[in-house]
Amino acid sequence: MGFLKRLWGYIKQLFRSTAERAMDPEVEIEQAITEARKRDQELRNQAAKVVAHRTKLESQIEDAAEDVGEARELAKQALLKSQEATNAADTEGAEKWTRSAQGLAMKLQASENNLNALKGQYETSVDQAEQAKKAVQQNAMRLQELSAKRMELLGSLQQAKMQESVNKAMEALSMTVEDEVPSLERVEDKIESRKAEAMAKAELREATPEGAEAELREAISLSQADAKLEELKAELGMEG
Repeated sequence: MGFLKRLWGYIKQLFRSTAERAMDPEVEIEQAITEARKRDQELRNQAAKVVAHRTKLESQIEDAAEDVGEARELAKQALLKSQEATNAADTEGAEKWTRSAQGLAMKLQASENNLNALKGQYETSVDQAEQAKKAVQQNAMRLQELSAKRMELLGSLQQAKMQESVNKAMEALSMTVEDEVPSLERVEDKIESRKAEAMAKAELREATPEGAEAELREAISLSQADAKLEELKAELGMEG
């Protein structure tokens, strides 16, 4: 079981390495910037929720403060009514308004507790909202840096591709020249071989009776030609 697990891990790593080597750098750059923009948008959405929570608490605090003020005022009015009933010897009325004042006092206490809790939450939300805004600002700057880096990398990539193209062209030229040089060397060898063979044949011919005879005939022909020239000069009255 352990062997199979290690084998599977090896296969996954091999596939990952092969895929990474096959990945086009330009595609990787675009994927990185796309992912960074996606995360930036997610961060902004989360930060918006934090800021919105702070704004919502502000509204709730206003409503809670109104509830406290209203409960306080009603409790006061109930106490006044109870006092008036007591002064008028209205025992039933005094009890009624006293119970009402007690109920309003309980509501007032609950409203104040709610208000205080909301204020505590609000203080926390203010800090959280500031942290969220700072995080958005920092990430926005980071995204700008990545965008600038993207342009730089794409420029470097294009330069690399151009240089690779030039290198391939130079390699092709080198291969062409190397292909031609052996061809010319072969031609030169053939020519030198033919010259050497011709000279060898001429040398051998001179060493044969036929060659000697041909040389003799050439000498006789030259002698006869010279005699003929002397004859023509005499006819023209030219001195030899």
